[in-house]
Amino acid sequence: MKTLLGFLFLGAVAAFGQTAPSLSSQVTPIQMSDHPQHATYNRMASESPLVGAGPDTYSYAQGELPLWELGPLSQPVPLGDVARAYRKERQTAKKAGIVFEKQGS
Repeated sequence: MKTLLGFLFLGAVAAFGQTAPSLSSQVTPIQMSDHPQHATYNRMASESPLVGAGPDTYSYAQGELPLWELGPLSQPVPLGDVARAYRKERQTAKKAGIVFEKQGS
């Protein structure tokens, strides 16, 4: 039944592909649209705050923060050490008690 339905679908697609309109072989020149106002002078917009409604809703400070105030710097772990730890963890992990050979239909 599935194969019959598949052949019918394939035949319908093939028939539609043969009757669909094809591209014309006639050469057509490219028509570019004209934009006469592409370089006009305008006034700039007025300034508006990015955060909050008014200029007094946020504040900022200038200066440098000492590096020791940021906390300890983390040392990157080499990728090989990560792979060894993962392999060791995988070997010691608890395995499944029941293994189903065939699942689904």
